[in-house]
Amino acid sequence: MTKQQQRRYSLYDIFAILFVTTLLISNIVSVKIVSVGWLTFDAGTVLFPLAYIVGDIITEVYGYRRTRRLIYNGVAALTLMTLTFWVVQLLPADSSWTGQAAFELTLGVVWRLAIGSITALFAGEIMNAYVMGRMKVASRGRGLWRRMVSSSLAGNALDTVIFSTIAFAGTMPTTSFWQLIITVFLIKMTVEIMVSPLTMHLITRVKKHEKLDTFEQPAKYLVN
Repeated sequence: MTKQQQRRYSLYDIFAILFVTTLLISNIVSVKIVSVGWLTFDAGTVLFPLAYIVGDIITEVYGYRRTRRLIYNGVAALTLMTLTFWVVQLLPADSSWTGQAAFELTLGVVWRLAIGSITALFAGEIMNAYVMGRMKVASRGRGLWRRMVSSSLAGNALDTVIFSTIAFAGTMPTTSFWQLIITVFLIKMTVEIMVSPLTMHLITRVKKHEKLDTFEQPAKYLVN
């Protein structure tokens, strides 16, 4: 690899690490349901919008296929983390250690939550990147803010509905269930819209730094 190629993609690894880290932390803390005033949401909502922001930056600068590959890596990391928690949860605790109940309460694997999280993450992030990439090609790179918001609307809606349905359907009153979905979706979109000027500024700076602005029609399939 030449020095020019190394310099072109010098920021990609930073964004990739930030993306995967955000997914893992959000998943760990999402077991807590938070109530602030009339708002009810899972605690992962506090950080998770960052994953979509980083995803927008990577798709806009580096292209859909790099984003898709990163999503696969994120899903693999999340699956490995979940399986590790599950195995550790099953291992017998030493008689001198009294934290088994606390471990199971905080890090113990509830497969319904785990499957919901992994499925929603994959579907929502792929949708976000797909819409972002398609709109960029169709608009010839114009209307960045509109593309960011539109892709986030599609991705966040799919992610929130899938996760909430798999994880919480039937565990709470119907009114509370829909309140949770609507609240989480609105919080995610509000955060992304509020920080969108910063996101657009970062995209501009990254494009200039990397000397890269990828126009890439998303593939119709997930593997090519």
